[in-house]
Amino acid sequence: MQRGQGGPVPPAPSARLWQACPVAPLPSLILFDLDGTLVDPAGAITGGIAAALMAHGFPRPSDAVLQAMVGPPLVQSLAAIAEVPPALIPDVVASYRTGYLATGMARSRPYPGIVRCVEALVEAGAVVAVATQKPEWLAEELLEVQGMRHLFASVHGSPREETGAPHGKAPIIRAALDRHAGSARDAVMIGDRRHDVEGAAANGLVCIGVSWGFALAGELEDAGAVRIVDSAEDLPEALLGAA
Repeated sequence: MQRGQGGPVPPAPSARLWQACPVAPLPSLILFDLDGTLVDPAGAITGGIAAALMAHGFPRPSDAVLQAMVGPPLVQSLAAIAEVPPALIPDVVASYRTGYLATGMARSRPYPGIVRCVEALVEAGAVVAVATQKPEWLAEELLEVQGMRHLFASVHGSPREETGAPHGKAPIIRAALDRHAGSARDAVMIGDRRHDVEGAAANGLVCIGVSWGFALAGELEDAGAVRIVDSAEDLPEALLGAA
């Protein structure tokens, strides 16, 4: 145990857990959602969607509607939730992406404790990857901007041309499992929306939900999350023996 100016400094929570529970192994592959799980968009997504809609003559959705649009692919949310006509969706998406690239990525921030949590998982021998419905190229850029890309063995997301992308999280999680076939025998998904839980279940995985993202009250429970944690410090314990 280290000592600080005020006395002994205890090991980090993750270190304590793995020292105390050697018989409960971590999953060999841990998949993280991105927005709402690893990174707090700090209003960049909801504000950006609102600005893009208004720029094309649509009224500003309520905050609750904007929150509901975070998680699914943007083209899907624009069609199903904001009721944007199909012909106008590419223009609204283009406006949103322009603003997000200009200012949104820099405004986003990792959630408290999440960087150290991922570092500790990697140090403990787990393969850690990202599975997000964000376009893959944009997810890569966001992680680079946030100084987090080096933490992840791979990043999986939607195709660049979102309008032709398959809907749902399941194919993205499948791509991650295929990429890490040797580690997928006991994989776990971590996310903040029902899409994460449902995509995991479609691939035979359990999903641990996080309460700090964009889920509505009861959403993760109803979707079947195996457990819901309230802080990044709680994730290591939840992951021990979770697969």
